[in-house]
Amino acid sequence: MRTYEYAGQPFTEPRSHPWTDTAGRPECRYYDLTAAPAHIRTALEDFQPWSHHPAIEDFYVLLERLNRPRSTLESNDCAFTGPHLDDDATGKAFQCSGRVMVLFRALERNTTPGQIEQLSNRLHIGLTELDRDFQWGVVGTTLVPVRYLALPDRGDQQLGSQLMISFWAWGDTEADTMLNLRRLFKNLSQVLPAAT
Repeated sequence: MRTYEYAGQPFTEPRSHPWTDTAGRPECRYYDLTAAPAHIRTALEDFQPWSHHPAIEDFYVLLERLNRPRSTLESNDCAFTGPHLDDDATGKAFQCSGRVMVLFRALERNTTPGQIEQLSNRLHIGLTELDRDFQWGVVGTTLVPVRYLALPDRGDQQLGSQLMISFWAWGDTEADTMLNLRRLFKNLSQVLPAAT
């Protein structure tokens, strides 16, 4: 499977963890999925219109694995744009895309230099080795600056990062695109929990 480091949207200021809501979109708010995993299937507004596709259930299962009590990781945010006509020259008619933000549950690890970078590297290695024939899905990683509000507010002790995992899938039809997305999520589900 193809992966790459993705520049992503520029972040001029560190994001907060936890965050409260999104400017201009009051319906988008933070849920601690480690404390309330039931929100996985009810609060992810971008995914709900597409929940009739098995790929979305696979994404929910990935989030459950990341946020379960014994996991060393948790998710912080996610987004999804469902299948739409692809303007890029990929050779496929449709594209979908999204992201999931991942961090270490032990917040200090996110502020220790090199920890998030190592997680990203292990994710790239695992995905590249797992599904070499898969062409119609891609994962990109971005290190995102974060202020961890639960840590002591002395000097720069709150400043760290988290891993933004962006994903894209393509297909000839909406259904084909979602099948490729499902394959991508299955690969991610195998590799990400083991990358810690």
